[in-house]
Amino acid sequence: MKNRRTVKELLVGAKDAAELMVDLAYAAIFYADESLAREVLRLEEQVDDLLIDLRAVCMIAARTREDADQLAGVLSLAVSIEGIADSAEDIARVVLKDLGVPAELRDDLRHATEVTARVRIREENELEGASLRDLEFPARTGMWVIAIRRDVDWIYGPDGDEVLREGDVMFLQGPREGVDEVRDLAGGTPRELPPPPERAKLSNLDRAVDLMVELKNISEVAVGLAYSAILLRDIALATEVGVIEDRSDELFHQLEGWVLRAAAELEDPEELRGMLHLAAAAERIVDAAQSMCRIVEDDEALPHPIIAAALSEADEIVAEAIVVAGSAADGLSLRELRLQTTTGMEVLAIQRRDRWFYRPRSTRRLEAEDRLLAIGPEEGAPRLREVCGDERPEGDEGWHERQDDEEQ
Repeated sequence: MKNRRTVKELLVGAKDAAELMVDLAYAAIFYADESLAREVLRLEEQVDDLLIDLRAVCMIAARTREDADQLAGVLSLAVSIEGIADSAEDIARVVLKDLGVPAELRDDLRHATEVTARVRIREENELEGASLRDLEFPARTGMWVIAIRRDVDWIYGPDGDEVLREGDVMFLQGPREGVDEVRDLAGGTPRELPPPPERAKLSNLDRAVDLMVELKNISEVAVGLAYSAILLRDIALATEVGVIEDRSDELFHQLEGWVLRAAAELEDPEELRGMLHLAAAAERIVDAAQSMCRIVEDDEALPHPIIAAALSEADEIVAEAIVVAGSAADGLSLRELRLQTTTGMEVLAIQRRDRWFYRPRSTRRLEAEDRLLAIGPEEGAPRLREVCGDERPEGDEGWHERQDDEEQ
């Protein structure tokens, strides 16, 4: 008889697996790699099994009406995670069904908010024999290792105990400025990514591709902000996710129009089918993010503590930091701070008084009392706070704090 896992363990496992699926699916698109795409389908089955067990455990745990009301939020979050996993499967099937993706889209994905990189560990390197936990790639470079190819074998979603070897080919996801840092550690020659080419006149296909990249970017931001809204129990932030959902609908409808125009100009318009599938999947991910936010929209119901515990123990966690006057962050732009490559934390949004700036540009300068919401590795959270001069005790934020207030 197998040991029954806890609600928190099942929720963390499903969340991490679904996020890995999205990363692997886009990597499969970028490299036209069927092995990566097939792994996404295997992970989808794993997510299904985890969520089936989660529903069963919740039913057993609900002894009272109050238990049932709180666990309903857990089940609602599970449905949203399932939606993200299903969308990732749809992205992977673009490769497996050979629907075709325009070369222009693969080129533009190099300039997305997060890029996919493939780096081989060469003979002279600084990585061989070290574990991923000791290397702390996410906190040092902002890059996550999502898969390793070792000879003919694959290691998907490697854990912190995985020890790297010479000849390993790492597949990573993160900011483009982190790619060369990993190349340097692996003994390779840094190849600074050139800026996107200036186009005198945008073709219909160019416009469709730009919209697809924008959809990918905001889908990733929407999920991160949704988790932030839940963990911090922030209704204003949940409202921002709704704004992003409206924007994703608009982008998708615009993209459909430009794809139809582009099809009339191409010799083989079949390659546009894949892009439409990708756009639809990205739009559904945003829908799933908005659905998550229903957990915090009810002022009467307090989310189950397990949800906060699970979001705090996942591979990527949500962190909050307040910029203190005179700190290293005060007055500098995000580009100058290079937070993602120095702490591993990606800034999803900045709250300045009553206004939100989500997916802030690198030129955005920080001011004292700005509230940063970021997502990244657990070890990156204290580093982010240190840069911001935020000396509050770890965990002294969000709905944990509000919960204490309500209980007093």
